[in-house]
Amino acid sequence: MYFKALLNGTTDMKTTLSFVVSIAHAFAIVFLTAGVSGLGATDKLDIAQIERLTGLKGAFNESENVFKVSAPRADVKVAVDDWVMPPFMGLTSWAAFTPGKNAEAMVMGDLVLFQDEVNPVMSAALDAGLEVTALHNHFFFDEPKVYFMHIGGEGTAEKIATGVKLALAKQKEIRAANPTPLRNFGGGLPATSSINAAPLEAIFAGKAQTKDGMAKFVFGREATMACGCKVGKEMGVNTWAAFAGTDENALADGDFAVLADELQPALRSLRKSGVNIVAIHHHMTQENPRIFFLHYWARGRAADLARSLKAALDAQTK
Repeated sequence: MYFKALLNGTTDMKTTLSFVVSIAHAFAIVFLTAGVSGLGATDKLDIAQIERLTGLKGAFNESENVFKVSAPRADVKVAVDDWVMPPFMGLTSWAAFTPGKNAEAMVMGDLVLFQDEVNPVMSAALDAGLEVTALHNHFFFDEPKVYFMHIGGEGTAEKIATGVKLALAKQKEIRAANPTPLRNFGGGLPATSSINAAPLEAIFAGKAQTKDGMAKFVFGREATMACGCKVGKEMGVNTWAAFAGTDENALADGDFAVLADELQPALRSLRKSGVNIVAIHHHMTQENPRIFFLHYWARGRAADLARSLKAALDAQTK
């Protein structure tokens, strides 16, 4: 209407001013909306702050808006296939930061760890608010054995950068106390097992499989494969716990099958109880829902171990 009046020469100054104000108001709304919705994507990280908090130097990739810090593992010589491997070939811990969508920043990274470092470092990362998303090996015939722990998280840059610093500080603390990585959790297991299954059955509210003084519990889950086939407990979609040793000096090992949003609660519960995590990975592809598997090894009184594992099972449903 306004443009028609303008062409006909019938508009007045009041109408023109009103139209201009309306257009300006509309553009302001558009710019504000775009600014809010794209806030995380357009913000720049405080690189100096991240370097200061992590204690590491990094490099900025402008095209991806990512700042990455790294820490080569040069403190312990690692041989793979009888070849001493330089850190450049895959023995470097790193953490990459980028502006977030739901928080100021997000981080992803990979920590190069020896076996006696994994669980203390995992607890340090979890306690600092980071997530642990995978734990596995990258090599065969490596000496000493090297594991890779993948981390992630969202929050303020200060929080997640501090989390990375605390995780790496724990690793350095362990190596300062023992320059040579340990080769076991402590040993001292009885040669013959004599686990009394009844108290454990009461804790798990389930029947145990027994053999030669050992006891095992298996709890199935269900998923659907790409073919439409249903798979469950007997096809390997299960959480299990096996006990050996004696009631007072036992070991428990097994595997938790968890959904993506159950992984962090289960890890936090197990580490709080002192259960050692030895692997986090997947066993299948294209299953629905997506299932992750975490393997563990724990030592202590059999009943105490059972209660710790039951608590982690319960944490998945909270």
